[in-house]
Amino acid sequence: MKLIVRVVEIKGKCPVYEVGNKITLKDGYILDTEESDMVCMHSLASILPYYVALAKGVEAKEIGLSRGDSKEAYVHCLDPCEITTGGTVRLEISRVTGE
Repeated sequence: MKLIVRVVEIKGKCPVYEVGNKITLKDGYILDTEESDMVCMHSLASILPYYVALAKGVEAKEIGLSRGDSKEAYVHCLDPCEITTGGTVRLEISRVTGE
């Protein structure tokens, strides 16, 4: 089992990510650097409160992170782009089983 975190939207200008970039977490907690693009610490701070629950099978909707009936969870990085002139990144977290 693994979690795939994909960049789905960027508001402003992110110096690290582009839409489509991904982060892979194997076994629910191992950052797979071979299967991941560059990783920004701001985005990790947004993922950390939820990755264990999502990896253990808690539905995104149960913890308020889904869009409608979507199985994916959504969070965004902590960069307040209007103030920093950086970029706020929306991340989609999917649980992949059977690999």
